[in-house]
Amino acid sequence: MVTELISVGTEILLGNITNTNARYLAEQCAALGLSCYYQVTVGDNPDRLEGALRQALKRSDVVILTGGLGPTNDDLTKEITAKVLGKNLAEDAHTRECIEAYFKTTMHRVITDNNWKQALVPEGAVVVDNRNGTAPGLIMETDDNKTVILLPGPPNELYPMFEQDIRPFLSRLTKEVIYSRTVKIGGLGESFVAAQIKDMLDSQTNPTIAPYAKTGEVHLRVTARAQSVEMAKKMIRPVLKELKHRFGINIFATHEEVTLEDKLISMLKKREWTITTAESCSGGLLSGRLINVAGASDVINQCFVTYANEAKHALLGVKNHTLKKHGAVSPQTARAMAKGAAKAAEADVAISVTGIAGPGGGTEEKPVGLVYIGCYVRGYIEVMECHFSGNRAKVREATVARAIDFARRCVIRYSK
Repeated sequence: MVTELISVGTEILLGNITNTNARYLAEQCAALGLSCYYQVTVGDNPDRLEGALRQALKRSDVVILTGGLGPTNDDLTKEITAKVLGKNLAEDAHTRECIEAYFKTTMHRVITDNNWKQALVPEGAVVVDNRNGTAPGLIMETDDNKTVILLPGPPNELYPMFEQDIRPFLSRLTKEVIYSRTVKIGGLGESFVAAQIKDMLDSQTNPTIAPYAKTGEVHLRVTARAQSVEMAKKMIRPVLKELKHRFGINIFATHEEVTLEDKLISMLKKREWTITTAESCSGGLLSGRLINVAGASDVINQCFVTYANEAKHALLGVKNHTLKKHGAVSPQTARAMAKGAAKAAEADVAISVTGIAGPGGGTEEKPVGLVYIGCYVRGYIEVMECHFSGNRAKVREATVARAIDFARRCVIRYSK
């Protein structure tokens, strides 16, 4: 069964807000076994909205529209949908009561006349109560067995409504489910990963494997379509086993919600080790990403941003001789930074970063994008030389991702 998402709102087209609703609904529909082939964003324009809806009904079985259900004149989703389906609008007494109760108990203010516009519903529509706002959801069937669903735009209204009412409704429309697992690989490029599984990609049917490139990572989404979640999991299991066999230590997670930094922090917690960072070109981006993990305070006491040579010497004990002879961007300095940070913070693990993020500062010998990453693990030290491309932001982001993955590998290596 094919579903289509139509997001309504000029503010989305202008980039004023991020369309998180489309992502959420796409994931939910996929999990229900609904194939989402099209996603459309249209502004608050009646003619263009009507055209988008008519086209969607020609090519899709289920059309879900979000936004444009408010009380103002430019909220036209319900009116245009009624026009397309040939339905008249009439006030729904139950919805009017819900709106009145919401204003009295939650808003604590007088209801303006335009709010009653939200109590108008197309004839024959199933009204879905909005427990977190005033615009109800609507479910409508067409004469040719198509389904149109209207949902409010605010995520804090849409998500609960979908969970409580829309998902159970949609689950009755299809006999299949789609289940996915994500294999996350660090430190390898997308083309290399794809080459390693070319035979699997060429012969795939169900389950399927879809590679996605992220900064410093490659994700392989393994998806199966089956009659039940249990059956889909069983189908995916041998594929996951084969991917683990091929990529080994390069895999850091097999669940979508686990990030690279999550994995590193959990490994340190398990060993009851602490970690610190010593950053130059990344300027705190590395420590910030680690600290984003809930519970990071269990393994992080302090971190260092040592952008200038004087700071490297004063805070980390990097010798002036090392800085003068080899330079700030060198394997020797990265090694000294990692060792010095571990000592200063009394940490079991330390990651150091020093490089040239650009756009200036590069030379023929040391070009922009050259980065050295050091990792200290309980007396052992390794240094990695990296060459990144892109602008300053991309170099810094790639550096951080590689540094976290490098630390993960070193912790595994020196835990034995």
